[in-house]
Amino acid sequence: METVLDTAVLPTGKPKWLKVKLPIGQKYTELRGLVDKYKLNTICTSGSCPNMGECWGEGTATFMILGNVCTRSCGFCGVKTGRPETVDWDEPEKVARSIKIMNIKHAVVTSVDRDDLKDGGSIIWIETVKAIRRMNPNTTLETLIPDFQGIERNIDRIVEANPEVVSHNMETVRRLTREVRIQAKYDRSLAVLKYLKEKGINRTKSGIMLGLGETEEEVIQTLHDLRDANVDVVTIGQYLQPSKKHLPVKEFITPDQFAKYEKIGLELGFRHVESGALVRSSYKAQKHIL
Repeated sequence: METVLDTAVLPTGKPKWLKVKLPIGQKYTELRGLVDKYKLNTICTSGSCPNMGECWGEGTATFMILGNVCTRSCGFCGVKTGRPETVDWDEPEKVARSIKIMNIKHAVVTSVDRDDLKDGGSIIWIETVKAIRRMNPNTTLETLIPDFQGIERNIDRIVEANPEVVSHNMETVRRLTREVRIQAKYDRSLAVLKYLKEKGINRTKSGIMLGLGETEEEVIQTLHDLRDANVDVVTIGQYLQPSKKHLPVKEFITPDQFAKYEKIGLELGFRHVESGALVRSSYKAQKHIL
């Protein structure tokens, strides 16, 4: 795999292609003002997403439900781990209201893992989708879901809600899954994606991060595995370390290598492939319903 630096040396500086332009534009300015005024909670702002200006300019935003404390302790993720707060049953209405205030055309909804709940949080999930549909009938939806421990009755609630896109991220290759995702399982995630398609979800999607020490062959195998699970859309981006406590970046992947993976993915038959250093799960999400 082509890299910026010798792979035996831990990268200490970001290459030039990872420099992010400050978000600008009238639409971004308007939405930023609404978020601040009404104290709306979006992953775009809390996660300092590099694509915030571009996505907001196209009327897309991402919201996180079920609190901001996760029951899992993935080595790549900046979300806090611990004992989550009690479920806020008013949250579906709050999210739907935020989407209405911001006049969002395409909303992405995601959540922390709630392994502490018998339903895995799936009831709040379906209630959130219903509330969004009721309050924003013209807004299309993508749900970026956890694996719900592979429990089908919980996944079935997502199927019942029937969003335009259902996404579940693999995050990394098989060999690194135990280290990167810890409580997750590679084959369980594939099974969730396959099950969603078998149950009639129109568009399924997954994402992986690069730069954690995977090989080119492993990335290509993961793409094959996702196509075998009939996944329609895949996103491929550069892993960036949230803090010193998280897994280090092993290498920075070049734009040429990302372009190569995009070409391979399209040749394999994915409907959409978003591949680039700054690509994140919801990047150009509004395109993926087409």
